[in-house]
Amino acid sequence: MSPQKSNTAVGQSAELKPGLVGLAEDWSSDQRAFKNVPWGKAMMWIFLLSDTFIFSVFLIGYMTARMSTAVDWPPVSEIFALSFGGDPIPLVLIAIMTFILITSSGTMVLAVNYGYRKDRKKTTILLLITALMGASFVGMQALEWSKLISDGVRPWENPFGASQFGSAFFMITGFHGFHVSVGVVFLLLIARKVWRGDYDTEKKGFFTSQKGNYEIVETMGLYWHFVDLVWVFIFAFFYLW
Repeated sequence: MSPQKSNTAVGQSAELKPGLVGLAEDWSSDQRAFKNVPWGKAMMWIFLLSDTFIFSVFLIGYMTARMSTAVDWPPVSEIFALSFGGDPIPLVLIAIMTFILITSSGTMVLAVNYGYRKDRKKTTILLLITALMGASFVGMQALEWSKLISDGVRPWENPFGASQFGSAFFMITGFHGFHVSVGVVFLLLIARKVWRGDYDTEKKGFFTSQKGNYEIVETMGLYWHFVDLVWVFIFAFFYLW
């Protein structure tokens, strides 16, 4: 085929059909958005997008309840204050929890870095440190819950003010704590597989990938960074507002 005929054929194939049919064909044939993107990473992005909608609904509902209630909202800084033998320190436990979770994002970044370098030892250690920080966060959250429950806060009542406070608090922080707990479990599973060298030998089983490919660590990192980012919004809207 001559170059002129080839160019003509390409021009004809590039022409779009009019209307919605052409639009649909254009989008269905577009490979730029997910070209060379691993299937697991693409699915993780889709999952995180759907989870973003859920947390957004929760936080918008919380803000709506707080702004519409006629009863005074509880003094959050006083409720979450802890005393270490002296005067209560406002939000000290929440500040420690936030510091630990944000720091775990840094260790997760390092784990991904060493994962792509195929450094099994450092990747495993960093994954375990990240999981330990996540477990510490959940443990502190359990302490926070137990303190509120002992003070009489319930999902249906609250002795400190508006009754919506209890339901909003347990729902939002509980849902986020569940995400952190699931992340800790997956971090431990992936750390075990990295340490055993499953990604170097392409051993069959859960969370496998191509031989010598540690992209599952990066995919797990996407989830963990999302959980940390959501906590920043919860911290700002729930504890600082």
